[in-house]
Amino acid sequence: MASPVPEVSSVVAEARQLYEQTFGGRPQVVVCAPGRVNLIGEHTDYNDGFVLPMALPLVTVVVGSQTPGQDVTVITAAKDVDESRSVTFHLPDDGAPLSPGQPSWANYVKGVVHHYRAQPVPGFRAVIASTVPLGGGLSSSASLEVAVYTFLQQLHPDDGDKVAKAVACQQAEHTHAGVPCGIMDQFVSVLGREAHALLIDCRSLEATPVPLSDPALVILITNSNVKHSLTGSEYPTRRRQCEEAASALGKASLRDATMKDLEDARNRLDNVTYCRARHVIEEIERTVQAAKALKRGSYEEFGKLMVESHHSLRDLYEVSCKELDELVSAAMEVEGVFGSRMTGGGFGGCTVTLLQAHAIDKTILRIQERYSGTPTFYVTTPSEGARVLNLS
Repeated sequence: MASPVPEVSSVVAEARQLYEQTFGGRPQVVVCAPGRVNLIGEHTDYNDGFVLPMALPLVTVVVGSQTPGQDVTVITAAKDVDESRSVTFHLPDDGAPLSPGQPSWANYVKGVVHHYRAQPVPGFRAVIASTVPLGGGLSSSASLEVAVYTFLQQLHPDDGDKVAKAVACQQAEHTHAGVPCGIMDQFVSVLGREAHALLIDCRSLEATPVPLSDPALVILITNSNVKHSLTGSEYPTRRRQCEEAASALGKASLRDATMKDLEDARNRLDNVTYCRARHVIEEIERTVQAAKALKRGSYEEFGKLMVESHHSLRDLYEVSCKELDELVSAAMEVEGVFGSRMTGGGFGGCTVTLLQAHAIDKTILRIQERYSGTPTFYVTTPSEGARVLNLS
């Protein structure tokens, strides 16, 4: 059956307990930021395209306090990290960048501290706890970045510009985690809205809320529990291939390209580059159409576009894997399922399925019967973005 999504209050309690055990005294600040699931629009964000994610009830919590001096100590409550669960570093006097290092999870914290928009950052100590699965394609990294940024806003406020906040968190991932990600994950973690997906224009950074509150409809996330790391070669390679394709088409990005442009240039592109570009160009259009279908309540059309997206990611972009394909196929065998697709960077992680609420148990059962691994299920609804929580 589906795993219950832990209450945010229970995550806060876990983080507080660890804080008090480690540092003594009560923390001054508690914040959280959500992970996300992308309903459609995969690998389009770094091509200036459209994406349609929603924020999740799965969150990263940061509790902590400002300290005198320029030392920072951060502890993670995560049980499944293979590295040290604590890190201490000194904030440089001269604004010099904090160098990435070990443990690797702390590089996200260092990156946010470096790119924070109201310098200088004061010293602090904090505990991080999260319910967003690591390496599951639900953006545990952006959730961590945005939570740390929100925490810093309580210690030393910036100007409150939410889009600039998301961009700063994206920069942190680029410079300190080495992942050339697009803006989607950080954007929806900051600006997510309860009962809505967000259609994000990744060029203009405008977001259009799309209602997703029909009680007869649910979003099922299925974690394949196959781990992946986007810092490997595949993600940067796909990004480079897209840039090469745009250049060959004489476009600033694939957002400006049409299928006619691509076909006209086909003899100038190798087959792999052609396939990568075709996925992106068609996926951008699919995402716009999907948002319109969702607004109309045309769930059948939306589901069809989800499946087309998965097939394109499998065949043209080549970022799916056997396990994700199995999960999608099994879900689509069940009456009441509108659509299913891999979500996130690929090579493992999760699928997202749109279905009628009454079909949840049948769908989970069918996937368990058909899937070769051990999946984890979450039944979710669109949730709000980063926020400050009450300490009491």
